[in-house]
Amino acid sequence: MASYKGEGFYERLGVKPAINAWSWVTVMGGSIMPPPVVRAMEEASRSFVDMHHLNARAGDVIARLTGAEAGLVTAGSAAGMLLQAAACMTGTDPAKVNRLPDTRGMKNQIVLHRAHRVGYVRTYRAAGAKLVEIGDTDRTEEWELETAIGRKTAAVAYVYGPKMGGAIPLESVIEIAHARGVPVIVDAAAMLPPVENLTRYIAAGADMVSFSGGKGVMGPQSTGILCGTKELIAAAYMNSAPNSEGVGRPAKVPKEEIAGIVTALELFVDTDQDAQRADWHQKAQVVVSGLQGITGVGAILVEARPELQDSHSGHARAIVSWDTATTGLTDEDVIARLKEGDPPIYLGTAGPEGGIAVVPVNLCKGEAEIIVDRLRGILGGD
Repeated sequence: MASYKGEGFYERLGVKPAINAWSWVTVMGGSIMPPPVVRAMEEASRSFVDMHHLNARAGDVIARLTGAEAGLVTAGSAAGMLLQAAACMTGTDPAKVNRLPDTRGMKNQIVLHRAHRVGYVRTYRAAGAKLVEIGDTDRTEEWELETAIGRKTAAVAYVYGPKMGGAIPLESVIEIAHARGVPVIVDAAAMLPPVENLTRYIAAGADMVSFSGGKGVMGPQSTGILCGTKELIAAAYMNSAPNSEGVGRPAKVPKEEIAGIVTALELFVDTDQDAQRADWHQKAQVVVSGLQGITGVGAILVEARPELQDSHSGHARAIVSWDTATTGLTDEDVIARLKEGDPPIYLGTAGPEGGIAVVPVNLCKGEAEIIVDRLRGILGGD
Protein backbone atom coordinates (compact mmCIF):
# COMPACT_ATOMS: atom_id res chain seq x y z
CA MET A 1 0.00 0.00 0.00
CA ALA A 2 1.28 3.47 -0.86
CA SER A 3 2.32 5.71 2.01
CA TYR A 4 1.18 9.36 1.86
CA LYS A 5 2.95 10.46 5.07
CA GLY A 6 4.62 13.84 4.75
CA GLU A 7 3.49 14.35 1.17
CA GLY A 8 0.76 16.69 0.02
CA PHE A 9 -1.83 15.58 -2.51
CA TYR A 10 -0.69 17.91 -5.31
CA GLU A 11 2.95 17.07 -4.60
CA ARG A 12 2.17 13.37 -4.78
CA LEU A 13 0.60 13.84 -8.24
CA GLY A 14 3.32 16.19 -9.45
CA VAL A 15 0.91 19.12 -9.86
CA LYS A 16 2.07 22.65 -8.95
CA PRO A 17 -0.30 24.86 -6.95
CA ALA A 18 -0.70 28.20 -8.73
CA ILE A 19 -1.51 31.83 -8.04
CA ASN A 20 -4.94 32.53 -9.51
CA ALA A 21 -5.26 36.10 -10.77
CA TRP A 22 -7.72 35.00 -13.45
CA SER A 23 -10.91 35.09 -11.34
CA TRP A 24 -13.40 32.38 -10.37
CA VAL A 25 -12.90 30.42 -13.58
CA THR A 26 -13.64 26.73 -13.80
CA VAL A 27 -10.30 25.93 -15.39
CA MET A 28 -8.56 27.16 -12.21
CA GLY A 29 -10.89 25.31 -9.83
CA GLY A 30 -13.30 28.15 -9.04
CA SER A 31 -12.53 29.43 -5.56
CA ILE A 32 -11.00 28.39 -2.23
CA MET A 33 -13.72 27.10 0.08
CA PRO A 34 -13.79 28.62 3.58
CA PRO A 35 -13.03 26.22 6.48
CA PRO A 36 -16.69 26.04 7.67
CA VAL A 37 -17.67 24.79 4.19
CA VAL A 38 -15.04 22.08 4.25
CA ARG A 39 -16.08 21.07 7.77
CA ALA A 40 -19.74 20.82 6.73
CA MET A 41 -18.78 18.57 3.82
CA GLU A 42 -16.65 16.34 6.04
CA GLU A 43 -19.48 16.06 8.58
CA ALA A 44 -22.00 15.21 5.86
CA SER A 45 -19.69 12.45 4.59
CA ARG A 46 -20.06 10.49 7.83
CA SER A 47 -23.78 9.63 7.51
CA PHE A 48 -26.38 8.37 5.06
CA VAL A 49 -29.51 10.45 4.48
CA ASP A 50 -32.66 10.37 2.39
CA MET A 51 -31.52 12.46 -0.58
CA HIS A 52 -35.06 13.60 -1.39
CA HIS A 53 -35.42 14.99 2.13
CA LEU A 54 -31.96 16.62 2.00
CA ASN A 55 -32.67 18.23 -1.38
CA ALA A 56 -35.98 19.58 -0.11
CA ARG A 57 -34.46 21.15 3.02
CA ALA A 58 -31.55 22.59 1.05
CA GLY A 59 -34.08 24.02 -1.40
CA ASP A 60 -35.87 25.71 1.50
CA VAL A 61 -32.65 27.54 2.40
CA ILE A 62 -32.11 28.62 -1.21
CA ALA A 63 -35.70 29.87 -1.45
CA ARG A 64 -35.37 31.87 1.76
CA LEU A 65 -32.11 33.54 0.75
CA THR A 66 -33.11 34.28 -2.86
CA GLY A 67 -36.68 35.39 -2.21
CA ALA A 68 -37.98 32.69 -4.55
CA GLU A 69 -40.83 30.28 -3.95
CA ALA A 70 -38.51 27.26 -4.17
CA GLY A 71 -34.92 26.26 -4.73
CA LEU A 72 -32.69 23.38 -5.77
CA VAL A 73 -28.99 22.57 -5.56
CA THR A 74 -27.59 21.74 -9.00
CA ALA A 75 -24.31 20.39 -10.36
CA GLY A 76 -23.14 23.85 -11.38
CA SER A 77 -24.90 26.72 -13.14
CA ALA A 78 -24.71 25.01 -16.54
CA ALA A 79 -26.58 22.03 -15.10
CA GLY A 80 -29.09 24.54 -13.77
CA MET A 81 -29.57 25.87 -17.29
CA LEU A 82 -30.22 22.35 -18.58
CA LEU A 83 -32.82 21.82 -15.86
CA GLN A 84 -34.41 25.19 -16.60
CA ALA A 85 -34.97 24.17 -20.21
CA ALA A 86 -36.18 20.70 -19.25
CA ALA A 87 -38.61 22.06 -16.66
CA CYS A 88 -40.14 24.56 -19.08
CA MET A 89 -40.66 21.86 -21.71
CA THR A 90 -41.95 18.98 -19.55
CA GLY A 91 -43.60 20.57 -16.55
CA THR A 92 -44.33 17.78 -14.09
CA ASP A 93 -45.62 15.38 -16.75
CA PRO A 94 -43.68 12.13 -16.10
CA ALA A 95 -44.19 10.94 -19.68
CA LYS A 96 -42.52 14.07 -21.05
CA VAL A 97 -39.75 13.87 -18.45
CA ASN A 98 -39.03 10.30 -19.53
CA ARG A 99 -38.88 11.31 -23.23
CA LEU A 100 -36.25 14.05 -23.07
CA PRO A 101 -34.21 14.97 -25.04
CA ASP A 102 -36.84 13.88 -27.59
CA THR A 103 -39.13 16.93 -27.63
CA ARG A 104 -41.31 16.14 -30.64
CA GLY A 105 -44.83 17.39 -30.00
CA MET A 106 -43.80 19.57 -27.05
CA LYS A 107 -43.31 23.28 -26.67
CA ASN A 108 -39.59 23.10 -27.26
CA GLN A 109 -38.38 26.52 -28.45
CA ILE A 110 -36.30 28.85 -26.28
CA VAL A 111 -36.00 32.44 -27.48
CA LEU A 112 -32.54 33.91 -26.98
CA HIS A 113 -30.80 37.21 -27.78
CA ARG A 114 -28.02 36.72 -30.30
CA ALA A 115 -25.92 38.88 -27.95
CA HIS A 116 -26.37 36.12 -25.33
CA ARG A 117 -25.24 33.26 -27.58
CA VAL A 118 -22.41 32.04 -25.35
CA GLY A 119 -21.05 28.49 -25.28
CA TYR A 120 -23.12 27.52 -22.27
CA VAL A 121 -26.44 27.83 -24.11
CA ARG A 122 -25.66 24.40 -25.57
CA THR A 123 -27.06 23.09 -22.27
CA TYR A 124 -30.51 24.20 -23.42
CA ARG A 125 -30.02 22.17 -26.58
CA ALA A 126 -28.76 19.22 -24.53
CA ALA A 127 -32.19 19.08 -22.90
CA GLY A 128 -33.75 18.91 -26.37
CA ALA A 129 -34.67 22.58 -26.81
CA LYS A 130 -34.49 24.45 -30.12
CA LEU A 131 -32.98 27.95 -29.96
CA VAL A 132 -34.70 30.87 -31.67
CA GLU A 133 -32.37 33.88 -31.89
CA ILE A 134 -33.44 37.51 -31.98
CA GLY A 135 -31.54 40.74 -32.67
CA ASP A 136 -27.81 41.12 -33.15
CA THR A 137 -24.83 42.09 -31.00
CA ASP A 138 -25.55 45.81 -31.42
CA ARG A 139 -29.31 46.10 -31.01
CA THR A 140 -32.50 44.15 -30.45
CA GLU A 141 -35.98 45.63 -30.84
CA GLU A 142 -38.87 44.67 -28.59
CA TRP A 143 -40.97 43.74 -31.62
CA GLU A 144 -38.40 41.07 -32.46
CA LEU A 145 -39.07 39.35 -29.14
CA GLU A 146 -42.82 39.80 -29.48
CA THR A 147 -42.92 38.15 -32.91
CA ALA A 148 -40.50 35.37 -31.95
CA ILE A 149 -42.80 34.07 -29.22
CA GLY A 150 -45.22 31.54 -30.65
CA ARG A 151 -47.16 28.39 -29.88
CA LYS A 152 -43.95 26.33 -29.64
CA THR A 153 -42.19 28.70 -27.24
CA ALA A 154 -41.30 27.05 -23.94
CA ALA A 155 -39.31 29.93 -22.45
CA VAL A 156 -37.35 33.10 -23.07
CA ALA A 157 -33.76 32.91 -21.83
CA TYR A 158 -31.64 35.78 -20.51
CA VAL A 159 -27.90 35.15 -20.15
CA TYR A 160 -25.69 37.49 -18.11
CA GLY A 161 -22.04 37.68 -19.11
CA PRO A 162 -19.21 40.11 -19.86
CA LYS A 163 -20.76 41.29 -23.17
CA MET A 164 -24.33 42.45 -22.79
CA GLY A 165 -24.59 44.84 -25.75
CA GLY A 166 -27.62 44.52 -27.99
CA ALA A 167 -30.01 42.98 -25.46
CA ILE A 168 -33.41 44.22 -24.37
CA PRO A 169 -33.41 45.02 -20.61
CA LEU A 170 -34.47 42.06 -18.46
CA GLU A 171 -37.48 43.90 -17.05
CA SER A 172 -38.87 44.52 -20.55
CA VAL A 173 -38.22 40.90 -21.53
CA ILE A 174 -40.17 39.70 -18.50
CA GLU A 175 -43.08 42.04 -19.26
CA ILE A 176 -43.31 40.93 -22.90
CA ALA A 177 -42.94 37.21 -22.16
CA HIS A 178 -45.38 37.15 -19.25
CA ALA A 179 -47.99 39.01 -21.29
CA ARG A 180 -47.88 35.97 -23.60
CA GLY A 181 -47.86 33.37 -20.82
CA VAL A 182 -44.21 32.41 -21.33
CA PRO A 183 -41.68 32.00 -18.48
CA VAL A 184 -38.32 33.77 -18.38
CA ILE A 185 -35.23 31.80 -17.35
CA VAL A 186 -32.03 33.60 -16.31
CA ASP A 187 -28.43 32.40 -16.32
CA ALA A 188 -26.59 34.50 -13.73
CA ALA A 189 -23.70 32.11 -13.17
CA ALA A 190 -21.00 34.71 -12.48
CA MET A 191 -23.21 37.47 -11.05
CA LEU A 192 -22.42 36.85 -7.36
CA PRO A 193 -21.21 39.06 -5.75
CA PRO A 194 -22.73 41.55 -5.22
CA VAL A 195 -25.03 39.87 -2.74
CA GLU A 196 -27.94 41.98 -3.96
CA ASN A 197 -28.02 39.98 -7.18
CA LEU A 198 -29.06 36.92 -5.20
CA THR A 199 -32.58 38.38 -5.00
CA ARG A 200 -32.52 40.92 -7.85
CA TYR A 201 -33.69 38.77 -10.76
CA ILE A 202 -36.44 36.95 -8.87
CA ALA A 203 -37.66 40.30 -7.56
CA ALA A 204 -37.75 41.56 -11.15
CA GLY A 205 -40.12 38.72 -12.05
CA ALA A 206 -37.85 36.04 -13.53
CA ASP A 207 -39.36 32.55 -13.26
CA MET A 208 -36.09 30.64 -12.77
CA VAL A 209 -32.55 31.82 -12.05
CA SER A 210 -29.35 29.75 -12.13
CA PHE A 211 -26.21 30.77 -10.22
CA SER A 212 -22.81 29.14 -9.86
CA GLY A 213 -22.01 27.89 -6.37
CA GLY A 214 -18.27 27.57 -6.97
CA LYS A 215 -17.42 31.15 -7.93
CA GLY A 216 -18.12 34.14 -5.68
CA VAL A 217 -20.25 32.11 -3.28
CA MET A 218 -17.11 30.01 -2.61
CA GLY A 219 -18.87 26.68 -2.38
CA PRO A 220 -17.86 23.40 -4.04
CA GLN A 221 -16.85 24.04 -7.64
CA SER A 222 -19.33 21.53 -9.07
CA THR A 223 -22.39 23.05 -7.39
CA GLY A 224 -24.98 25.58 -8.44
CA ILE A 225 -28.11 27.25 -7.14
CA LEU A 226 -31.43 27.14 -8.98
CA CYS A 227 -34.36 29.18 -7.69
CA GLY A 228 -37.79 30.00 -9.03
CA THR A 229 -41.48 29.20 -8.88
CA LYS A 230 -42.69 26.12 -7.03
CA GLU A 231 -44.08 24.56 -10.19
CA LEU A 232 -40.93 25.00 -12.25
CA ILE A 233 -38.55 23.92 -9.48
CA ALA A 234 -40.69 20.80 -8.96
CA ALA A 235 -40.40 20.11 -12.69
CA ALA A 236 -36.64 20.71 -12.60
CA TYR A 237 -36.29 18.24 -9.74
CA MET A 238 -38.23 15.58 -11.64
CA ASN A 239 -35.68 15.98 -14.45
CA SER A 240 -32.74 15.80 -12.04
CA ALA A 241 -30.86 13.32 -9.85
CA PRO A 242 -31.43 11.38 -7.65
CA ASN A 243 -34.38 10.52 -9.89
CA SER A 244 -33.29 8.04 -12.53
CA GLU A 245 -35.59 9.04 -15.41
CA GLY A 246 -34.61 12.63 -16.08
CA VAL A 247 -32.22 14.08 -18.64
CA GLY A 248 -30.39 15.69 -15.71
CA ARG A 249 -29.56 12.40 -14.01
CA PRO A 250 -25.84 12.59 -14.99
CA ALA A 251 -25.54 15.92 -13.12
CA LYS A 252 -25.65 14.30 -9.70
CA VAL A 253 -24.91 16.32 -6.54
CA PRO A 254 -23.70 14.25 -3.56
CA LYS A 255 -24.74 14.88 0.03
CA GLU A 256 -21.34 16.34 0.88
CA GLU A 257 -21.56 19.01 -1.79
CA ILE A 258 -25.14 19.90 -0.84
CA ALA A 259 -23.85 20.51 2.69
CA GLY A 260 -21.01 22.58 1.28
CA ILE A 261 -23.05 24.87 -0.95
CA VAL A 262 -25.75 25.47 1.67
CA THR A 263 -23.09 26.45 4.21
CA ALA A 264 -21.26 28.60 1.65
CA LEU A 265 -24.48 30.38 0.70
CA GLU A 266 -25.28 31.14 4.33
CA LEU A 267 -21.75 32.52 4.83
CA PHE A 268 -21.99 34.53 1.61
CA VAL A 269 -25.07 36.48 2.69
CA ASP A 270 -23.40 37.26 6.06
CA THR A 271 -20.14 38.51 4.51
CA ASP A 272 -19.18 42.15 5.03
CA GLN A 273 -19.41 43.13 1.37
CA ASP A 274 -17.81 46.55 1.87
CA ALA A 275 -14.78 45.06 3.61
CA GLN A 276 -14.42 42.43 0.91
CA ARG A 277 -14.55 45.01 -1.90
CA ALA A 278 -12.01 47.14 -0.03
CA ASP A 279 -9.64 44.16 0.23
CA TRP A 280 -9.91 43.47 -3.51
CA HIS A 281 -9.37 47.17 -4.24
CA GLN A 282 -6.22 47.21 -2.09
CA LYS A 283 -4.73 44.16 -3.81
CA ALA A 284 -5.42 45.61 -7.27
CA GLN A 285 -3.84 48.88 -6.15
CA VAL A 286 -0.69 47.03 -5.06
CA VAL A 287 -0.29 45.83 -8.65
CA VAL A 288 -0.93 49.25 -10.17
CA SER A 289 1.41 51.06 -7.79
CA GLY A 290 4.12 48.45 -8.12
CA LEU A 291 4.31 48.79 -11.91
CA GLN A 292 4.66 52.55 -12.07
CA GLY A 293 7.82 54.01 -13.61
CA ILE A 294 8.53 51.23 -16.12
CA THR A 295 9.20 52.67 -19.58
CA GLY A 296 6.44 51.73 -22.02
CA VAL A 297 4.27 50.07 -19.37
CA GLY A 298 0.91 51.33 -18.11
CA ALA A 299 -1.13 50.05 -15.20
CA ILE A 300 -4.56 51.36 -14.23
CA LEU A 301 -7.08 50.48 -11.56
CA VAL A 302 -10.60 49.71 -12.78
CA GLU A 303 -13.02 50.29 -9.94
CA ALA A 304 -15.91 47.97 -9.09
CA ARG A 305 -19.16 49.01 -10.76
CA PRO A 306 -21.74 46.36 -9.84
CA GLU A 307 -24.51 48.57 -11.21
CA LEU A 308 -23.29 47.69 -14.73
CA GLN A 309 -24.59 44.14 -14.23
CA ASP A 310 -21.90 42.24 -16.09
CA SER A 311 -19.77 39.41 -14.80
CA HIS A 312 -16.56 41.50 -14.54
CA SER A 313 -17.93 44.62 -12.86
CA GLY A 314 -18.52 43.39 -9.30
CA HIS A 315 -14.92 43.88 -8.20
CA ALA A 316 -11.90 46.10 -8.81
CA ARG A 317 -9.12 44.85 -11.09
CA ALA A 318 -5.77 46.02 -12.43
CA ILE A 319 -5.26 46.38 -16.19
CA VAL A 320 -1.66 46.21 -17.36
CA SER A 321 -0.60 47.15 -20.88
CA TRP A 322 2.73 47.86 -22.59
CA ASP A 323 4.32 49.02 -25.81
CA THR A 324 4.90 45.84 -27.79
CA ALA A 325 7.46 47.56 -29.96
CA THR A 326 9.52 48.47 -26.90
CA THR A 327 9.24 45.17 -25.04
CA GLY A 328 8.93 42.81 -27.99
CA LEU A 329 6.24 40.94 -26.03
CA THR A 330 2.62 40.20 -26.90
CA ASP A 331 -0.14 39.59 -24.35
CA GLU A 332 0.21 35.87 -24.98
CA ASP A 333 3.98 36.02 -24.39
CA VAL A 334 3.56 37.60 -20.96
CA ILE A 335 0.76 35.24 -19.95
CA ALA A 336 2.91 32.27 -20.99
CA ARG A 337 5.96 33.49 -19.05
CA LEU A 338 3.89 33.98 -15.92
CA LYS A 339 2.65 30.40 -16.19
CA GLU A 340 6.20 29.09 -16.58
CA GLY A 341 7.41 30.58 -13.31
CA ASP A 342 7.46 29.10 -9.82
CA PRO A 343 4.80 29.34 -8.59
CA PRO A 344 2.85 29.50 -11.87
CA ILE A 345 0.70 32.63 -12.17
CA TYR A 346 -2.49 32.42 -14.23
CA LEU A 347 -4.42 35.40 -15.56
CA GLY A 348 -6.27 36.45 -18.68
CA THR A 349 -6.32 39.20 -21.27
CA ALA A 350 -8.02 42.51 -20.58
CA GLY A 351 -10.19 42.37 -23.69
CA PRO A 352 -10.16 43.81 -27.21
CA GLU A 353 -8.16 46.86 -26.11
CA GLY A 354 -5.18 44.66 -25.26
CA GLY A 355 -3.16 44.06 -22.14
CA ILE A 356 -3.75 41.69 -19.24
CA ALA A 357 -6.14 41.80 -16.30
CA VAL A 358 -5.09 41.05 -12.74
CA VAL A 359 -8.29 40.01 -10.96
CA PRO A 360 -7.75 40.04 -7.17
CA VAL A 361 -10.70 38.01 -5.93
CA ASN A 362 -8.70 34.82 -5.38
CA LEU A 363 -5.36 36.36 -4.36
CA CYS A 364 -4.02 35.32 -0.96
CA LYS A 365 -1.87 37.50 1.27
CA GLY A 366 1.39 38.46 -0.43
CA GLU A 367 0.44 37.17 -3.88
CA ALA A 368 -0.18 40.62 -5.38
CA GLU A 369 3.42 41.49 -4.50
CA ILE A 370 4.67 38.30 -6.18
CA ILE A 371 2.76 39.24 -9.35
CA VAL A 372 4.37 42.70 -9.33
CA ASP A 373 7.88 41.26 -8.97
CA ARG A 374 7.33 38.80 -11.80
CA LEU A 375 5.81 41.39 -14.13
CA ARG A 376 8.64 43.85 -13.46
CA GLY A 377 11.11 41.14 -14.38
CA ILE A 378 9.26 40.24 -17.58
CA LEU A 379 8.48 43.80 -18.72
CA GLY A 380 11.89 45.28 -17.98
CA GLY A 381 11.24 47.02 -14.70
CA ASP A 382 14.30 45.53 -12.98
